[in-house]
Order: sequence, then structure tokens, then C-alpha cells
Amino acid sequence: MQRPAALAPLRHADFRTLWLANLVSNIGLFIQNTAAGWMMTGLDPSPMMVSLVQAASMVPVFLLALPAGALADIIDRRHFLIGAQLWMTFVALLLCVLSWTGLLGPWGLVALTFGLGAGLAMSFPGWAATTPELVPREDLMGAIALNGIGFNITRAIGPAVGGLAIAWAGVGAAFLLNALCVLVLVAALWRWKRPVVANRPAPEPFLSAVRAGARYVAASPAMHAAILRAVVFFLFTSAVWGLLPLLVRHELGLGPEAFGLLLGCMGAGAVAAGFLLPAARRRLDRSGMVFVGSLLGALAMAMMATLHHWVFAALAMVIYGVAWISAASTLQAAAQIAAPAWVRARAIGIYQMCFFGALAGGAAGAGWIAGLIGVPTTLGLFALGGAAAAVLVRGARIDGEALREAPAATPPFVMPEPESAELQSLLAGGENRVLEVVRYRVPPARRAAFLAAMREVRRARLRGGAALWRLYEDVAHPERWVELWTIENWAEHLREAARMTEQDHAVLRHAATFHQGDLGPEAARYVNVPV
Repeated sequence: MQRPAALAPLRHADFRTLWLANLVSNIGLFIQNTAAGWMMTGLDPSPMMVSLVQAASMVPVFLLALPAGALADIIDRRHFLIGAQLWMTFVALLLCVLSWTGLLGPWGLVALTFGLGAGLAMSFPGWAATTPELVPREDLMGAIALNGIGFNITRAIGPAVGGLAIAWAGVGAAFLLNALCVLVLVAALWRWKRPVVANRPAPEPFLSAVRAGARYVAASPAMHAAILRAVVFFLFTSAVWGLLPLLVRHELGLGPEAFGLLLGCMGAGAVAAGFLLPAARRRLDRSGMVFVGSLLGALAMAMMATLHHWVFAALAMVIYGVAWISAASTLQAAAQIAAPAWVRARAIGIYQMCFFGALAGGAAGAGWIAGLIGVPTTLGLFALGGAAAAVLVRGARIDGEALREAPAATPPFVMPEPESAELQSLLAGGENRVLEVVRYRVPPARRAAFLAAMREVRRARLRGGAALWRLYEDVAHPERWVELWTIENWAEHLREAARMTEQDHAVLRHAATFHQGDLGPEAARYVNVPV
């Protein structure tokens, strides 16, 4: 029997093992979220405090995603992920003990939820950047979508299990279940034999890695579009996460079992949609998929705002699940293919920092507004705002092709033999900036086209690690141009060539075609000499 297209990446053993273990871990995550949200409705039922529980799990990603991505890029990713999971296990066990002893108050719950969120923040970029290591390029899009399907399978199972655990044994049992689920992922990561990369360059210093990641994203239009679309989608749809516990308890008059089951409906809708995504992608590009998902999310919130019956709430949550998987998995894929391997965890970290910041801000903002005008009206406002914003940002396209790493045969810049011991010392010191210069001779008639090409060159240089880039035109001889950029130090300069993708090399070759001369543009490199 032919395997469904959505399940094709599971034929790779390492991906399959980690995917299943992550499935169990995410079940624990949703058990935890259900227990924390429901516990707060008993400790302090104000809309602000209930929404703060959701915000507390998301704010750490906003704060820690970039440093987490940098660490996941420069140290052993497997060890890094194991450490993050062990931290989450510790916090989950602490929640369990404090809830059983009656020592857990509302602010303690928020603080420990923040602690769990910190562990998730540290693992998210590393886990996302690990996927390309587990499957070949032709299965990457399917693997990213399957991660989304798995996440939403757990969204269907976890809340239902959490609601039942709360009803039968209390929230402490739910917190304990989360700890046990996370340990399953720890065991799978421990057994994973990550391949050793031959000729791996020396690790970048932490702060330098953070700056390089920020520069790459700042110079990548594809990342800009993915981040903008993600912020708009998650800012408005986050109202559901912040207000659903109150909607269930006060508007529908139901208990924790219904709360868990409604979240399960959302997960069921997402899973069903996930299996249909391969067919949907043949009809819609990535930008269209996110737009449709945004409109469906707005429809779901409008139904929750106006139709106060559990049947309609369940249907709305199914539609919300379809919207979530359609937009979230597509946006994640767009961000992942927009970054090369050397910076992938950092770029994804920045992307996740932005969308989790939108989630946290939207959830907290929805709670504050609901305290003033009520839950249904707030959901209605967020539905209208989400639909309008989706239309406004529809022009930000996220349909670019995956970046292709430059061939290994591409010659790097070779460090010249120093002429003196002083120069050798400067290059090895790691504290002296490097100035790189390329001189062009361009016919004045081709000035406009050359400037357009150099705009792309600027982005390529900045993505490669340039701290500053400038283009100068000779006042007396308009055919003469000088491109210059600075790199933090010689080690960063040597990494620069390895960071170039095939697309970057194509940009540089195109710019060189404007040069008038037999030998091509003249390049030179200088090191800063303190005086």
C-alpha cells in the first residue's frame, strides 16, 4: 500500500525516532498548558491573569530565541537540546510538588510557566534547524509539514488527556505527566548518533555569532516577508489562546473536560488539514496559503464571539485548527528555506522571537481588552482586525526557492602570507577589523542598472557578515566605482566565503559583468592597524 505523501519523511529512521519522541513530549506540553490555564481560573479568574499564563510561556521565546539560536549553531546541537529538555523536566516536577503541597499561588504559577517557556525557547531554534540534518533536501518541505502535523496531533490528544487528568487527579498529576513525557524526548536525543561534520570550521564566539545572525536576517528580504506575515497572523489569532479558558467557563458554563476537548477539536482540525496540505500546495503558493489561513482564523474567532453554544464552539475550533496548520507550517517552512545551514538556527530564532512576541502581546492585549469590554466583543474585534491585516500584508511574498549552499569547490579567500611578524600578529589577534575593497569601471550609460545590481550585492555582503557596506562613485571620473565593506576580524573574513550561497555567488557574478576591462574588478583586503 502506498504511503500517504504527508508521511513520506518517516521513512528516514532518525527523523522517525525523534519525530515520535517529540510527539510524546508535545503531548506533555499541551497537558501542561491545559493544567496551567485551568488552575489560574481557580486561583485568579480575572481575564488579565488567565491570559498572562499563556503570555508567560511565549515571552521567553521573544527574549531568548536569538541567543538560543546562536548557541544551537555554534555548539553541539544534540547536547544543547538535551540540556533544554532536562531543564523543562525539573520545572515541571517543581510545579507538581508545589501544586500538591498547596504552595503554588497565581504569580508562582506565572513564574514557573515562564521557566518552562525558557526551556522551550532554548529548544525551538535548535529543533527546527535539526530537521534538515535528518532528511534529504527533497523531503525537507514534507518533514517541516509533518512536524506541524505531529504538533497538532498532540494538540488534539494533550488537552483532552490534560482535562481528564485534572478532573480525576488534579493539576499536580497533569504537571507530573508533562515531566514524564519530556523525559521520552531526552532518551531519544541521547540515543541519536548525530553525524560528525568533516572540516567543520572553528566555532564562532557567542556575541559575534549573535551579531552575524542579526545581520543576516536584516539583509534578507525573504526573512522580512516571513516575519511580517507571521507577526500579523499570530498577533490576532492569539486572542483564542488568551481567552478560551474564560469563554469555556463563563460564556459556555462548562468544565475542564470541555476545555480540553475543545482544544482537542482544534488539534483534530489541524491534523486533518495537515494531511490535505500536499494537495492544497499544488493549488496555492505559500503566500496564498497563509492568506487563506488568516481568513479562516478570523472566521473561527467571529463564530466564537457570536455563537455561544458548545457545538458551534467545537466547530469554530476545528476551523481554527485548519487555519493554524495552514498558516503556521507554511510560515515556518518559508523561514527555514530562507536561511542557509550556517545561520539557520539563528535566523529561525529571530523569526520565532518575532512571532512568539506577537503571540504573547496579542494574548496579553486580548486579556486586557476583555477585562474592559468582555470576552465575546474582544474576540469579534480581533477577528475583524485579523482579516483586515491579512489583506494589507498580502503583497509580502514568501514564495522564494530554497537557498542552495555554494559548492565545496568554490575557492575561499586565502589568507596571504604575512610580510612581517607585526602583520601576522594583527591577523591572528582577532580584534582588528578587515576592510575589503572592490574597484569597478562601469560605463556611465549603465549606471542605473549597475546600481540596481549593487543593491543585491549589498544584501549578499551583509548576509555574509559585513558590519558596514558602502559604494562610492568617483566625482571626477564617473566610470570609476569603489565598493567597500568591513568585517569584524580576520576569522570572520575567512568565514565569509563559506557563508555564500549559490544565489549570492550569482549576484556577485552579475555585478562583475558591468565592469569594463579584461581582468575583472580589482579586489583588495586591508587590516586595521592601531596607531
